Amino acid sequence: ARLGGGTTDEPAGDGQPLGLTARELEVLREVTNGRSNREIAETLVISVKTVSVHVSNILAKLGVAGRGEAAATAHRLHLFDDLA
Repeated sequence: ARLGGGTTDEPAGDGQPLGLTARELEVLREVTNGRSNREIAETLVISVKTVSVHVSNILAKLGVAGRGEAAATAHRLHLFDDLA
């Protein structure tokens, strides 16, 4: 999978991996854990629509077609290995 034209695991200029915002990383972590948009919304106390927008942004930034590919990319890059 392509990673939006950037290098594979280099942090973006703002210090966030793959150019993702801190909130997008939170959402990606939940996606990686197999949670639905509704479950993510409840966990992060945001609307389901906001989660949907974040997921769309994540997919675009990672250059992937779906949630499964996004989760696979996160696993491959070990983005959440240090988190419980």
